[in-house]
Amino acid sequence: MTSPGELERTLRENLRGEVDFGAAARALTTMDASNYRRVPVGVVAPRDADDVAAALAVCAAAGVPVVPRGGGTSIAGQATGVGVVLDLTRHMNALVSVDPEARTAVVQPGLVLDRLRDAVRPHGLTFGPDPSTHSRCTLGGMIGNNACGAHSVAWGTTADNVTELAVTAYGGTAHRIGTGWSGAPAGLRDLVTAHLGPLRTGMPPGFSRRISGYGGLDALLPERGVQLARAFCGSEGTLGVVTEAVVRLVEAPRAPVLAVLGYADESAAAEAAAGLLPYGPLTVEGMAEDLVGGAASQLPRGGAWLFAEMPDEGAARALLRAADAVDRLLVTDPAAQRALWRIREDAAGTATRMPDGTMAWPGWEDCAVPPARLGAYLREFRALLAAHGLRGSPYGHFGEGCVHVRIDFDLVSAAGIARFRDFSEELADLVVAHGGSLSGEHGDGQARAELLPRMYGADVVRLFGAYKDVWDPAGGMNPGMLVRPARLDENLRFAVLPATSFAGEVARCVGVAKCRTTDPGGASVMCPSYRVTGEERHSTRGRARLLHEMLAGEIVTDGWRSAEVAEALDLCLGCKGCRSDCPVGVDMAAYKAEFLHRHWSGRIRPLSHYTLGGLPGWLRLIARLRAAGTVNAVARRVPVPGLDRERGGRLPELAREPFTRWWRRSAKSGPPGQGRSVTLWPDTFTEYLAPETGRAAVRVLRAAGLDVDVPCGGTVCCGLTYVSTGRLDRARTVLRRTLDALGEVPGPVVVLEPSCAAALRADLPALLPDDPRAARLAAAVRTFAETLEEYAPHWRPPRLDREVVGQTHCHQHAVLGDGPDRRLRERAGLVGELSGGCCGLAGNFGFEPGHHEVSVACAEEQLLPSLRAAPPGTAIQADGFSCRTQIAQLGGARARHLAELLAEGL
Repeated sequence: MTSPGELERTLRENLRGEVDFGAAARALTTMDASNYRRVPVGVVAPRDADDVAAALAVCAAAGVPVVPRGGGTSIAGQATGVGVVLDLTRHMNALVSVDPEARTAVVQPGLVLDRLRDAVRPHGLTFGPDPSTHSRCTLGGMIGNNACGAHSVAWGTTADNVTELAVTAYGGTAHRIGTGWSGAPAGLRDLVTAHLGPLRTGMPPGFSRRISGYGGLDALLPERGVQLARAFCGSEGTLGVVTEAVVRLVEAPRAPVLAVLGYADESAAAEAAAGLLPYGPLTVEGMAEDLVGGAASQLPRGGAWLFAEMPDEGAARALLRAADAVDRLLVTDPAAQRALWRIREDAAGTATRMPDGTMAWPGWEDCAVPPARLGAYLREFRALLAAHGLRGSPYGHFGEGCVHVRIDFDLVSAAGIARFRDFSEELADLVVAHGGSLSGEHGDGQARAELLPRMYGADVVRLFGAYKDVWDPAGGMNPGMLVRPARLDENLRFAVLPATSFAGEVARCVGVAKCRTTDPGGASVMCPSYRVTGEERHSTRGRARLLHEMLAGEIVTDGWRSAEVAEALDLCLGCKGCRSDCPVGVDMAAYKAEFLHRHWSGRIRPLSHYTLGGLPGWLRLIARLRAAGTVNAVARRVPVPGLDRERGGRLPELAREPFTRWWRRSAKSGPPGQGRSVTLWPDTFTEYLAPETGRAAVRVLRAAGLDVDVPCGGTVCCGLTYVSTGRLDRARTVLRRTLDALGEVPGPVVVLEPSCAAALRADLPALLPDDPRAARLAAAVRTFAETLEEYAPHWRPPRLDREVVGQTHCHQHAVLGDGPDRRLRERAGLVGELSGGCCGLAGNFGFEPGHHEVSVACAEEQLLPSLRAAPPGTAIQADGFSCRTQIAQLGGARARHLAELLAEGL
């Protein structure tokens, strides 16, 4: 038996790509988006097809299994493996060529679907299959799972859109397959010839979503043209590794229109879906109110809805006239269509959260029945859930009878796992009784392969085994999947976790991988470090996986002292983008704070944790000594210890007069307002670094008729810098002192700095859950714009009538929301959009040594280009002090808080 060390050395000697058998690389690939976990011996990132062949030859000689992996978004466990994982996304991710006339493209397996669609869009083309993970799933993974997506009603499955495949088998033999027997492995033609009967009569009646098992095997029948490439699709990495594919492209509709139909309930919507198909929809998607939740206000009346995308407005109106719906909506505006589609696309994540906050899991994510049977099937499915005491919210491709659902299985206790098995067996029988397929697009993996005999019968399943053996006689390709599978209740990823609340939080990451999106456009923040580095360990999912393995202790063995986890979290900006952008609400900033708290417990911390983490205390001391001028002068010459030298090793200049000193001296006795009294929070940044923001806010709030008070009788601090550096005990002490100093919360508390407002609203009650004062203060916190909208609704801001660019603070986006800010800017005549994403400074992050390159790269995604493109006279707004500092240091411009812009216009 070859040892891991010997295997690693041999692979390094024979490959040009990276070979990594380290703990971090292995930990990052133990899981996909399923309930399963398998531990690999190492990870290889091949550079090309020759590397793939070499890796497969070396592994075959050593008797080590191989699993190919794309985006890792498979939900049945098929992208996990116990041998060598081939990461095909790092190097083999090219769009080789496009032929617009022939409407074909040549792609490598690691190419992300959206990159292909972006490249062919100028030709008026697209790739038809479009799963909701289109921004991060790969073409190779789509071929492996025979992915479908919303538009398969019109354009079919991935198998329908693949014409040729270059495949390398275990051992290194290369095959080029398409239509006909050319390129087939030895023995395949004889196998088919010997089993024509079972292939013609033993396969269940075909419908568009029969994806389970080797469901395309009957494509090898002579009357079907011996479609080798089609039969290979959906093999889940069990036959060989795709190194290149020729795919068909379709004409993209120029102006699609969305018809949204409301029905009384889910059954009515399901029964209506099949009747819409004769009108030529591009897609018919369904969901009910238990999934949509608060988003129902954007939809027509009803308890369930069908989204029918039509090629043009005329077709859409014809469908609306014919549909027997409770209510209907025609959406022609592309932006409005995208907003509604986002509800559907995020369902894979939002469906994992039950109304009471508990989690639901994959496992029966995508079984399908003929569309005409969908209504009856869903009624029986709901009854089966109830009989087992389970909950789930079905949704999905109603036009093709494919249902997605996440179910609140207990996958930890023995009783819960036994119920999972019993339910799975009964549901498989229900699906088969309705003439359906256990998998309708995502494959069987480990979740359903054990149950394939219930769908196909023993003879066809034996034929599946023979088919695999022709391609993979040594059994080295992704063993345990599809053929001779592992049990559906083995290898569950939760079994290795301790029973702690932190482990439960880490387990929330189900691997949907929205954090792996590389498109910087739009308002989304998550995940800035991944978009810069492209490294899985710098994605929210990657960090969650490393924390998972740290808690498991099998691969990452040094617990909270783990260097691998510390390295991955080092480039987490703490932007909290994942808190809102991740469909399951993973809060990596909070996880990072907890890790740093424990990682450095009882040890001397990095110097930046004391200089930047303790910034409020240092600034308070300097102010008391009235030494701001001296400190500024010294800082210009001597770098501050613990600060990044590429930023000059110094902080922004300190104000000569803190905000509260100005307040006591000249503003405390200002004119009384005519409206509500509000408390203006003197956050650290406003107090010591940017008091002009506080002065402007006082002026505007008073102009709006509000009475303003500022707490000056004691030290108040949100504890943000202590939280972000993981000094949680110190943060709790600071917050208790703040609550003592503040006393009874008199009313709304206006917090100008978004990061401080977010800390008070979210971190404060989390850190002091047993102190009722914490919850009261959190509930009282308002942003500047929220205050004006809520407590001075009739006030008219000055008309500025200017274009505006700048930066929406990450924490504003993730925790607070910016709806009131947008409306206030609109009323003031500030035209334009602030940048999404992250400015890259992110509090202490950009000042810490080793972060400068990433900090600048984050700013270059959206913020700095928007500043360079802005015409002269454009207002630059950034409510966050970090954002204003980044703009000043990298953009050479002065940004101002919205309060300052309005104050100038008074």
